[in-house]
Amino acid sequence: MAKDGERAGVIDTSRPHPARIYDYLLGGKDNYKVDREAGDALVAAAPEARVGLRANRAFMERAIRFAVGSGVRQILDIGTGLPTSPNVHEIAEQMASGVRVAYVDNDPIVKAHADALLGRSGATGVVLGDIRDPRHILEHPDVRRLIDFGEPVALLLVAVLHFLADDEDPRRVVATLREALPAGSFLVLSHATSDFADRRDAQAVYNQATASLNLRPRAEVERFFEGFELVEPGVAQIPFWRPEAPPPPGAEQVGFYGGVARKPR
Repeated sequence: MAKDGERAGVIDTSRPHPARIYDYLLGGKDNYKVDREAGDALVAAAPEARVGLRANRAFMERAIRFAVGSGVRQILDIGTGLPTSPNVHEIAEQMASGVRVAYVDNDPIVKAHADALLGRSGATGVVLGDIRDPRHILEHPDVRRLIDFGEPVALLLVAVLHFLADDEDPRRVVATLREALPAGSFLVLSHATSDFADRRDAQAVYNQATASLNLRPRAEVERFFEGFELVEPGVAQIPFWRPEAPPPPGAEQVGFYGGVARKPR
């Protein structure tokens, strides 16, 4: 995500970028000194940050398996970030063959890495787009090539909405995307929160980054699912959303909510 008027197509390596901070904290190599410094500052401010990011990744994997296991065969991943294995299409392919995936991110560096990784796969594609302009994403020809909005879609908004400030109207953004989805579709969403600890120091790390960190309480996260039916256990701390193994130490301090909901038929 970007701020201060930046949009898709602008590469800024002078300031930390959330996707590259995320990559660094997950042990990746696609980051710069400014991103590593920001990541270290984030861990100093929120010692459970690495646990939280890994938990977010694990939540996404479980949610994809749930959606594909429920019959969905196409995924729209907005704010995909730098490729981290297993990627969305790899997780989906473990569940069913022929799942189509459209990745969307506003960072050209992310797109370049994803293009190189995906090659010429006809079932996947990478689109340069900004979540603040959901209509552009929905109408993009490469999205339309992969995603048939006449059939159920799994929309992934994983760890992206907290990079939208209130004046960017994230509820409008999500409503526009929800309305485009046909019945039987799923919304998979995770969002950072300060419900479990004071995170003003962590927010300050992002003041010099290309996107601010906007923490929201559970009630506000739940509103993103309006009109959809939450699957059990509803909006929960991500380590405790349908865990497949005992949550890791420190899970109770993880400042992320997550949920999956289905559009009624």
